[in-house]
Amino acid sequence: MEIPTRTLGRTGCEVPILGLGGEGVLRTFGYEKEAYALINRALDLGVTYCESARAYSGSESYYGLALRERRNDIFLTSKSHARDREGALAHLHETLGNMKTDHLDLWQVHDVRTDEDIAEIFEPGGAIEAFAEAKEKGLTRFIGVTGHHDPHILKKCMELFPFDTVLMPVNPAEPHYHSFIDVVLPVALEKEMGIIGMKVYFRGLASRIPGYRGMEPYYRFALSHPVTTAVIGCDTIPQLEENVRFATAFSP
Repeated sequence: MEIPTRTLGRTGCEVPILGLGGEGVLRTFGYEKEAYALINRALDLGVTYCESARAYSGSESYYGLALRERRNDIFLTSKSHARDREGALAHLHETLGNMKTDHLDLWQVHDVRTDEDIAEIFEPGGAIEAFAEAKEKGLTRFIGVTGHHDPHILKKCMELFPFDTVLMPVNPAEPHYHSFIDVVLPVALEKEMGIIGMKVYFRGLASRIPGYRGMEPYYRFALSHPVTTAVIGCDTIPQLEENVRFATAFSP
């Protein structure tokens, strides 16, 4: 069975409902052999949405080593946590070099948390200028924004710039704390943005929840929302293969 796909908002791109996150073994240094095997196994299984970030240790370089001739087969993403134009452009230069590619499919403003972050990103000389310039020059096809601290901050960002995608937490705890599902999701749908889920397994802490019966219910919870894909970091190939089983057998 193949992994189902969904359309990434107004980008029109079809991506699998499971993405390979930049965490897990990919957020390390010195595990080239393991990361190479994991990335290529993911691609073999149809996990062609691949995520990283400038802040994720050696993750980008692992992708650069593994992808090579397979670059055209995947939807490649990364992020910059720089808040100023020059810093973001420097990050993009590093990212493209590390990933051994001339462009990203999606470049994202990483982890916006506060009003101070917003002021820096959107002021003259702020990072958003670098993102717009990169898209204009073809260094990225699309621009996204990410956050998992305060849904109202993420919503403000989405109202300030026509982002193509948003990366946000989607799990059963969210409605009982700061609800990205209630605050961010409706705005993203209204703007026809691609919606990417993260923290689906509470960064692996789901296994500590009383009554734990495996990870699949949390994956099904996320994908039962109008989410395009869920990015999940993996430590091992068996973890990856388990997630692929969840995706291929998915029903709402």
